[in-house]
Amino acid sequence: LWLRCWALMPAIPLHHRELLGNLVRREIRGRYKGSVLGVVWTLVTPLVMMGAYTLVFRVVFRTGPEIPNYPLFLLTGLALWVFFSTSLVVAASSLLANGNLIKKVRFPRLIVPVAAVAAQAPTVGVMLAALIPFNLWVTPGDRRAMLLLPLVLLALAMMVLGLCFAVAVVNVLFRDLQYIIESLLLPWFFLTPILYTYTSFPIKSPRAIDALKILNFATPYVLAMQDVLYWGRYPSIGMFAYIFAVGAVFLAGGYWLFQRLQRDLAVEL
Repeated sequence: LWLRCWALMPAIPLHHRELLGNLVRREIRGRYKGSVLGVVWTLVTPLVMMGAYTLVFRVVFRTGPEIPNYPLFLLTGLALWVFFSTSLVVAASSLLANGNLIKKVRFPRLIVPVAAVAAQAPTVGVMLAALIPFNLWVTPGDRRAMLLLPLVLLALAMMVLGLCFAVAVVNVLFRDLQYIIESLLLPWFFLTPILYTYTSFPIKSPRAIDALKILNFATPYVLAMQDVLYWGRYPSIGMFAYIFAVGAVFLAGGYWLFQRLQRDLAVEL
């Protein structure tokens, strides 16, 4: 179903959906080639991260006492962040990694970054499959709020895909970009409320916190995910408007930039 959704994108003709599926399968198989656990690593790695951050922030520094079931809270944010960060890193080098294919075969180049993003779907799927039953059991709010999760994921996919279009094509022309992204992701992670809530933030000014939410465009997506999946709350109309507006702007802008620069790909690769 995930691959069909990507293949039905207006920018990608239907007769290229087999190529898209092959690229996604190659990406997934290449990632776990020779591994004993295979796709199980998609859950093991976030669980190790969850355990380490829980030990450091909840046991050692004793932060976030207002957050019940802290490991689940942490894993909820990590599910989104792993998809976001991994998609950016993989998409940044996707065109370079498929340079020979791009030079030899005529097909919409958009397929390459789309495949890079779609290949992260198993990771998100496995994490959500583990998260949802536990969150349904312990959520302090309205469990029906989880019905809004597909909308949050749709807005997230729009934003991530647009951003990946941009970084994939720009990285061909400016190859330091992928290393810049990798360097920025760590401080970006700590500036995003995944390990904490803004109620425990040292800055108490509402205006300053609102500015942080707007400047860090990943934050509203994390808060929306936490609302529907962990807290059992309905995100505000303003938050939904923001995440879909940002998603639409990134998708349109990334698509436009990709189409504008892709004519030089064969030469640069």
